[in-house]
Amino acid sequence: MAVDGVVQRVLPGIDRRKTAAAGKRVDDSACRLIHADCIDGMKTLRADSIHFVATDPPYFLHGFGDEWDRAKLDKRVKPGVVGGLPSGMKFDKNQARRLRAFMFETATELYRVLKPGGFMAVFCQARLAFAAGAALDEAGFEIRDMLAWKYEGQAKAFSQTHFVRKMNLSARKKAALIKQIDGRKTPQLKPQFEPILLAQKPREGTFIDNWLNHQVGLMSPRQSLMGDGFPGTILEAPKPKKGAQLGHMTVKPVVVMRQLIRLFTVEGQTVLDPFTGSGTTAVAALRDNRRFIGFEIDADYAEMARRRIKNEQDTLGESAPVAYKTAI
Repeated sequence: MAVDGVVQRVLPGIDRRKTAAAGKRVDDSACRLIHADCIDGMKTLRADSIHFVATDPPYFLHGFGDEWDRAKLDKRVKPGVVGGLPSGMKFDKNQARRLRAFMFETATELYRVLKPGGFMAVFCQARLAFAAGAALDEAGFEIRDMLAWKYEGQAKAFSQTHFVRKMNLSARKKAALIKQIDGRKTPQLKPQFEPILLAQKPREGTFIDNWLNHQVGLMSPRQSLMGDGFPGTILEAPKPKKGAQLGHMTVKPVVVMRQLIRLFTVEGQTVLDPFTGSGTTAVAALRDNRRFIGFEIDADYAEMARRRIKNEQDTLGESAPVAYKTAI
């Protein structure tokens, strides 16, 4: 597989990791969580069968790509630091190329399974969003908008003073250089948002034609969970606290996923997350009476999501809508 000639020369293909239990289905009802590589898993889905996709794929920063190894990352990642460098500061042109190739392969299969006019919301790392967008565009999607999950992040820029003090210079020259630098840090502004690409599979005919045939392609502003006004591109919610992260590094707030699902689907429709992770998209779908299909290649994350979904269903109990009264 290749996105184009340039990417083909750099990346002749994606060597996807296989798991011993690949293809194992945790549940076969209105809420289906499958431990498998998502490309293999999506090939089992019918074309034009999914109403909406909401997902948070690998970001392809250092170690966070298709070679993702949770055990290694747990040992190597500290808050704000990856491999001794500030998060996101290990620049490598191949990051964008690899992400683009990976997302093109994924998006091609997503394009097949989405209904005409169906929307897809894809979370991205800010400086590589362009590569993810290019891949979706090349796979046939229309990039309709960019949303932002707004939160209050922590500053991760590094001071340079301690490096100067270790330099082989006289004390006078060190003092002069520190004064010249004047408190400057590595070029990392405090993170306060995460981009969300909003892509749409092309409609068949007019908006009304497409709705009559597929019941997707339009937005419902009355379903907004965020404020009383018309829904906007800024989805503001705090990052989950450490205790709510469930052992996953990039957990998203349930309210953000619910907002996206409510805007672009109706009750009973099917939401797909090919990178289920801790199961946030599944929980959001369940709370708003949508069906869910998810794939997760990491066995520990798949089990984490399974437990989380089961807890959600137990909490809702008899009040749960019929569409997701199911054991998982």
